Amino acid sequence: MRLQIVTPEYVVFDAEVDSVTLPGKDGEFQILNNHAPIVATLGEGTIKIKVHSKTFQDFDNKSGKVYHSPADEHVFLFDIKGGVLEMNNNVVSVLAS
Repeated sequence: MRLQIVTPEYVVFDAEVDSVTLPGKDGEFQILNNHAPIVATLGEGTIKIKVHSKTFQDFDNKSGKVYHSPADEHVFLFDIKGGVLEMNNNVVSVLAS
């Protein structure tokens, strides 16, 4: 599935991923490929992005705020204060602040 994370300043992340774990208003939740369509509000926390272990191509991190997890080289992290998520047709779009 494709994950796009956008802030008012940057397109922070735009790539194919295996899964994404997000901080929801009522707790953390995960989205996998072929998830049902959903719209959700996000709370403060960290987005955890699991990329394809062998096929991931690095992206241009202009914001400088996406970083590797110290525990797993195939996981990227991005801290947010809140936002909105939409999942539809295997595209996850996150508008984050």
